[in-house]
Amino acid sequence: MCMRRCLVGLTFCTCYLASYLTNKYVLSVLKFTYPTLFQGWQTLIGGLLLHVSWKLGWAEINSSSRSDVLTWLPASVLFVGIIYAGSRALSRLAIPVFLTLHNVAEVIICGHQKCFQKEKTSPAKICSALFLLAAAGCLPFNDSQFDPDGYFWAVVHLFCIGAYKILQKSQKPNALSDIDQQYLNYLFRTQVCLMQQHSVQRTKVGEVPLSLWPHGFLQEVGLKRSRSVFSTYSVVLLAFASHPTGDLLSVLDFPFLYFYRFHGSCCASGFLGFFLMVSTVKLKSLMTPGQCAAWIFFAKVITAGLSILLFDMILTRATVGWIS
Repeated sequence: MCMRRCLVGLTFCTCYLASYLTNKYVLSVLKFTYPTLFQGWQTLIGGLLLHVSWKLGWAEINSSSRSDVLTWLPASVLFVGIIYAGSRALSRLAIPVFLTLHNVAEVIICGHQKCFQKEKTSPAKICSALFLLAAAGCLPFNDSQFDPDGYFWAVVHLFCIGAYKILQKSQKPNALSDIDQQYLNYLFRTQVCLMQQHSVQRTKVGEVPLSLWPHGFLQEVGLKRSRSVFSTYSVVLLAFASHPTGDLLSVLDFPFLYFYRFHGSCCASGFLGFFLMVSTVKLKSLMTPGQCAAWIFFAKVITAGLSILLFDMILTRATVGWIS
C-alpha cells in the first residue's frame, strides 16, 4: 500500500511538472498568447479522453440529479476563469513567481473558514497563511521583470481558485464525485468554445454535440433544460472573457501555426492536463489531506526549480528569498 501511494505521488509530480513546463513553453517560448483557443483545446482533449474512459469502463461517471448539476454550474464558471486567467498570467510571469501567487488561494480558503464558517484554525495554519500573503505582497516590489498585466491575471486566477475550492467544499456529500465535477467543467468549457466558433460563423449558438453527453446525464438532467442553462451561462461568461472573434481571427497571424513543434506541444499539453487531473483524483482518494498537501508542495518545488534552468528569467536575491 505504501509503495502504491508513493507511485501515485510520483506520477502526480511528473504530470504536474510536465504540464506546467509544456504550457509555459507554448505560452512564453512559442508566444501562443491566445488563451481562449489554447485552453479550449486542452479541455476538448480532456473531455474526449474522459468520455472515452467512461465508455471503456475505466472511469465512472454517475447519473446526477438536475439540482446537483445546476448547483455546480457556478463552479464551472469559475473553472473557466481559472484556466483563462491562469494562461494569461503564466504567459507573462516566471513559473516560480506564478506558483508563489497561486499559493495565496489557500489564504482565501483559510479566511473563509475562519470568518464565515467559524471553524477552529490552528495558529500554525494562520501563521502559514499570513506568510504566504506577505510573500505574495512583497514579490511585485522585488520582481525585476515586473509585469502589471501578469500580476493582474494572477490575482484573478487565485481568487477564482479560492472561490472554486470553497464551492467544492460546500457541495453535499456524495452529490458529485471529483470525476463528475471535472466532466461538467469540460462540458461547460467546450460549450464556451463552440459558442465562440459559432459567433464567428454566424450560426446558431448553444449546441453541445450529443456524443459528449453521457446517457445518464441526458436522462436525469434533461437535455433541453441543461443545454439552455449551459448556453445562458456561456453567453454571460464569453462576454467578459474575450472578444467573440478576437482570438480566432488573430491566430491566423501566429508564425508557428503550421509547425510540428507547435502542434506536438498543444497535443502534449492536452494529454498532460488530463493525466494530471486523473492523478490528482487518485492522489486525493488514497491519501489524507496532509499527505496530499505534501506531495503538491513537492511538485511545486520541483517545477519551480527546473523552470529556472529551462527558461530565461531574471531572479534577484530578494525575489528568490520571497519565493522560497
